Amino acid sequence: MGELRIGTCSWTDKALVASGWYPPGRRDAEGRLRHYAERFSVVEVDAGYYALPSVRNSVLWSERTPPGFRFDVKAFSLLTGHPTRKTALPGDLRDHDLRDPELIDEVWHRFGAALQPLRESGRLGAVLFQFPPWFGPGPRAEAVLHATAKRAYEWPVAVEFRHPDWWREDRSERTAALLRDLDATAVAVDTAQGLPTSMPAVTPVTSSKLAVVRFHGRSAAWGTGSKEDRFRHTYTREELAGWLPRLRLLADRAEELHVLFNNCCGDAAVRSAEILRGLLERS
Repeated sequence: MGELRIGTCSWTDKALVASGWYPPGRRDAEGRLRHYAERFSVVEVDAGYYALPSVRNSVLWSERTPPGFRFDVKAFSLLTGHPTRKTALPGDLRDHDLRDPELIDEVWHRFGAALQPLRESGRLGAVLFQFPPWFGPGPRAEAVLHATAKRAYEWPVAVEFRHPDWWREDRSERTAALLRDLDATAVAVDTAQGLPTSMPAVTPVTSSKLAVVRFHGRSAAWGTGSKEDRFRHTYTREELAGWLPRLRLLADRAEELHVLFNNCCGDAAVRSAEILRGLLERS
C-alpha cells in the first residue's frame, strides 16, 4: 500500500484561525504552520491561486515543517483560465494586458521559481491545476492541457476538472487516457450529488506515483452560492466511512495518496481530517 497522507486545503483560512483550533502561543505565522505540521503530513497552498507564491515563503515553509512533509500548491488563477484581477499580480506586472503572451511567460517563470525551494527540500507534493466550470472537454481544452503539461513538465501535476462532462460514463476512459498520456494525476472529488454542476463520484488512477482526493463538502449550494455556502459542510462519520474502500484501492495503486479537506467553515476541515484518520487507523 502506498503512503496515505491526510490534511486540509489551507492552514491559514481566516475561519480556521478564528475557530480556536490553534492554541495560544501558536497563532502567529510560524506557530500555526508548526502546529499544523505536527498533526498532519500534507497541506494544500490554496493561496497560490489568488496570488503568485513567493520564493521567501517557500523557504520559510520548508524550514518550519519536518522532513517528508508535503505541500500541494494550487496553480495561480491566470494559469488555469480563471478571471484574474490585475491587483493579484506583482506590482511591476500590473500594467500589462492579461492576455499578453510575454506576461503569461513571466507569470509561469515566477510561479516556477517560487516552487523551487519546495522541490529542493523534497516538500513539493503536487501542483494542482483546477480548471473552471466552463472548461469542458473538446479539442481546444485538450490543447490547453497539453500546453500546460509542457510548461509544467518538471513538476508533479494534478488536474481537477469542474465541468462534469469530463467524467461522464461515456467519456471517462478517454479523459483518464488523456491524463495518463500527460503524466498527470486525476483529482477525485467528493461533492453533493444530484445537482446540475455535481461532479461524478469517480476515483480514476492515472499516475502510479500519486493519487489525490479533495473533499469539498456536500452543500446543495455547490456551483451556485457564495464560497462559504458552496463549501460549508460537516462530514459525518458515516459519510467518511463510505470512502474507506475507495481510499484503500487508491493507496494500493499509487505510491502516495493525498486526501485533502476543503469543507468549511471554522474548523470543519481539520476535524473531518482527524475523523477520517481515526477511521483508517481502526479499520
